[in-house]
Amino acid sequence: MHTNAEPGYTTADVCYHLAVLTAEYNAPLAGVIRCVSAEFGLTADKGYSVADPQLDCLSQLYQTPDTGYFLLVAEDGKLMGGAGFAPVPGHEGVCELQKMYLLASARGQGLGRQLAEKIFAEARLRGYQHCYLETTPLLPEALHLYQKLGFTPCPRLGDSGHDDCEITLMLPLR
Repeated sequence: MHTNAEPGYTTADVCYHLAVLTAEYNAPLAGVIRCVSAEFGLTADKGYSVADPQLDCLSQLYQTPDTGYFLLVAEDGKLMGGAGFAPVPGHEGVCELQKMYLLASARGQGLGRQLAEKIFAEARLRGYQHCYLETTPLLPEALHLYQKLGFTPCPRLGDSGHDDCEITLMLPLR
């Protein structure tokens, strides 16, 4: 797969790089999201990302200049996860951290933090001043990371359709 690769990260003797989401990664990315969702009991009958109708063609959602999605790819080409951002309708200067999922083997190594920092840097370049997200206590590792990154509770913004993500957080992008 063509990767549009960026400089890599090495952890536990494995090298990773970040790549921009392209159509060839749609199926593998949907697979990662389904796998991680199943691991944590996030079912499609609830208001979680795994139920999104565009799940199998996410590259189409991140093609405009105010959006972005980055993949974490292992040196052997295996997709390990990803994260994206897009504007929150009706909230000028606010983007939403979207669909941040990492396979179990990529967690606990600082890769989620590096992926999130890449999202924040790209969002800043596009003029965003705040990053919003919706999550659930069913994802305790993610919630811990978001708190360590400086996210704090805020009111729900917009209507993402992820009603079962009862925790809403905001981070100033300085």
